[in-house]
Amino acid sequence: MSAWVALVHHPVLDRAGDVITTAVTNLDVHDIARSARTYDVAGYFVVTPIEAQRRLVERILSHWRDGSGARRVPERTEALARCEVVDTVDDAIAAIEERAGQAPSLIATTARSGRPMASYGEVAASIAQRPGLILFGTGHGLAPGVLDRVDHVLKPIQPDASYNHLSVRAAAAITLDRLFGATD
Repeated sequence: MSAWVALVHHPVLDRAGDVITTAVTNLDVHDIARSARTYDVAGYFVVTPIEAQRRLVERILSHWRDGSGARRVPERTEALARCEVVDTVDDAIAAIEERAGQAPSLIATTARSGRPMASYGEVAASIAQRPGLILFGTGHGLAPGVLDRVDHVLKPIQPDASYNHLSVRAAAAITLDRLFGATD
């Protein structure tokens, strides 16, 4: 499998539907890295254009890769080894293209319906044929400019629920399990 995930902090939407940049959280960096490693995802990008936020991610990664965290919890080191921080989604695409020899298909996740949606089976089959980059939006989801570029939009995890606002960490874990987990 050649799948990557990206936690996108910009461009995403706020509650009012305006395009914003959200703040990186330590828990998101750790937990999505652990899910990505569990499902053997090739890499995990944290996407933020804010230099101070990129430095924060680099400090977190350094602590767990080379610092005292690496000695105390080697499993965390293994998970975070596949994580890197980039400025833009395009930077993540370029990194994948360099490593995989071709541009990835872009796969968006969303809690909203309204666009043509692909099933988890369809997207898993696509990733088996071509590298894929699964985009997880923070805030209130990926901005329309990102959604307009994608090859697939995954069906919402619980499309008809009266409440559908999972944390991005939970959504990433569920999505990866539905795409790459055991089916028995």
